Amino acid sequence: MLKKRIIVCLDVKDGRTTKGVKFQNNVDIGDPVEMAAEYYRQGVDELVFYDIMASARGRGPILDLIARVASQVFIPFCVGGGIGTLDDIRSTILAGAEKVSLNSQAVKHPELIKEGARVFGNQCIVLGMDAAKDEAMPSGYRVYINGGRVATELDALDWAKKAVELGAGEIVLNSIDADGTRSGYELNLTRMISENVEVPVIASGGGGTVQHLADVLKEGKADAALIASMVHSGDYTIGGIKTELANLSVPVRM
Repeated sequence: MLKKRIIVCLDVKDGRTTKGVKFQNNVDIGDPVEMAAEYYRQGVDELVFYDIMASARGRGPILDLIARVASQVFIPFCVGGGIGTLDDIRSTILAGAEKVSLNSQAVKHPELIKEGARVFGNQCIVLGMDAAKDEAMPSGYRVYINGGRVATELDALDWAKKAVELGAGEIVLNSIDADGTRSGYELNLTRMISENVEVPVIASGGGGTVQHLADVLKEGKADAALIASMVHSGDYTIGGIKTELANLSVPVRM
């Protein structure tokens, strides 16, 4: 049975790790380089680094900071935020990332997924998707861009399928409704996407307890769970989370 992955997300704003609730009221919680090193020491499976202001400000990734984080971790490292061209993908990978997450730019320029997968391989191209409940959409969920600030006309399920057809090798699926609330993942959304695409789906938004992770990895059929507040707060360690998950019969890398 494939092991489930635990992934820590560092949302970065102005060079510092930040955390908010539903993309609002972000507060500074530390240095991303130091935090990355600590989570690597604790045994996290992967690390995701999002520059949450890059697309909104119309600039590319902060390569020197990415390189400094990459120098501290020897696990898969995914970077998102402001990656809008093949050159951006190339420079981000050269700075030390194994994967790039395309979110707003993928919506605006879907061909970037296709070209990125052709040049760098599907395994390097991750679709980042922020979705929220909307009964007007066929699946019941609408896609948002620019850090959850701007609604699109895209249906979440349709967009997930299209992105995989274009070449995305993985999807990080973030529920805006659950983001930062620590009240549990959006199981319905996660299960729907997981059952309808042939690539790994990483659940994001809402993780607050180990039971929440167990629920989304089992009932939500996610391949991995992305966490932030749980560990940033100091309430949990990666090792502690994995031990509890193993006790709940979730296969994890110890």
